[in-house]
Amino acid sequence: MIRRAAVVGAALLVLAGCSGNTPSQGSSSAPRSGDSGPTVATRSMAVSGPWRAWTASLTRPEAHGSCGATAHQVVCATDTGALVGRSRADGRVTWTVPGDSHARTAQLLVDGADARAVAGVAGVLRAADLRTGEQAWTRRLPAGRAYVALAATDGIVYALHAPDPFIRTGAVLDAVRASDGTPLWHRNATWSTGEPLAAFRGRVYTADGITRVTARDARTGATVATSPPGVECQHLVTGGHYLVCTGSPFSAGDVFPPMRRLDPATLRPLPTPRNTIDKPVQGVISGDGVLVLYEAGAEDTSAGDWYAYDLENDRRLWSTYATMTDGAGVAGGRFVTFTPVNDRASRGRVLTIDLHAGPQGTGSAAPRMSPAYAQTRDGEHPALVVPGGNTGHVVVMARTHGSLRSLPLP
Repeated sequence: MIRRAAVVGAALLVLAGCSGNTPSQGSSSAPRSGDSGPTVATRSMAVSGPWRAWTASLTRPEAHGSCGATAHQVVCATDTGALVGRSRADGRVTWTVPGDSHARTAQLLVDGADARAVAGVAGVLRAADLRTGEQAWTRRLPAGRAYVALAATDGIVYALHAPDPFIRTGAVLDAVRASDGTPLWHRNATWSTGEPLAAFRGRVYTADGITRVTARDARTGATVATSPPGVECQHLVTGGHYLVCTGSPFSAGDVFPPMRRLDPATLRPLPTPRNTIDKPVQGVISGDGVLVLYEAGAEDTSAGDWYAYDLENDRRLWSTYATMTDGAGVAGGRFVTFTPVNDRASRGRVLTIDLHAGPQGTGSAAPRMSPAYAQTRDGEHPALVVPGGNTGHVVVMARTHGSLRSLPLP
């Protein structure tokens, strides 16, 4: 592992020599992170022009929540259940929908296709209209329950909720109309903490964190497929209309089940590249079927490797040394993450790697790295926000000193 770190560090140092710190092209007048709430416009304000580079302060409730983006704006959900829309041009607040609840985590769904942002905080589900910045609808759960996962497809929002605290039973999947929140159906579900909720191509998928993945008809909630006996699915990785079962990132063992790609129609296993013996921790999947999976030693997940697999052609593509971060995404045909924190020459930067060429790519497919910014330091607990569409930008959310930075995709 030490040898890998030295090699990657040298490559990144070369990239750093080609990059200069460029000043921000705009700044926000949003309040500092210690303020109780954002100063906001009550109506949405039109913003012309493309994505630009900017920095913007976050209020403490925003920094304790989560952020997402469409091709046209950034949206943050606060830990009080509020939704805040920000301009793609300068990061300024353009609209808010107030919240009235509180939780340690905020579930956020930003659905550009249906023009809805949905926040699930504690037992309150609140939606905003992305076009107008006005509240679209609100739903509330009985006391003692909380929203734990969200997804959307084809005009329907799917919200999974469970008893709080969760004890592995009692999860329920609700389907509501995205436009007005009208309930469509609800079903009891098997679910495990941390498992995603996926919805695409007319189906919605849940996983129990042990063996079973369940597919339901998105319109009716009827079960249409379950994964067959003998297929372990301790953790489900999803993206780009793909489903992949891996070992659990929470497992304390040293042996993990084989990685399995599932057929979304039947949930039967498909040919899948052989993975390493290391512990799967987190992963992303591109629209063309490249899975990039962070794998680390079972005893210490603070350092490991990103491994890229071509799911369509059943082969491993490349790997690169990494340290555990809260940021990974896919944009413009490239894998986006942060540089290793123990590499002094290059740490605190955004790194992009061509999905197919990997870290050995050359020319336009060569790895690229951003300048170092305050928001990308490891101590800020940075998170990546990748806007939809071909924006050419990525947004970094810094949680320690709440702020956002929009920067050109390296």
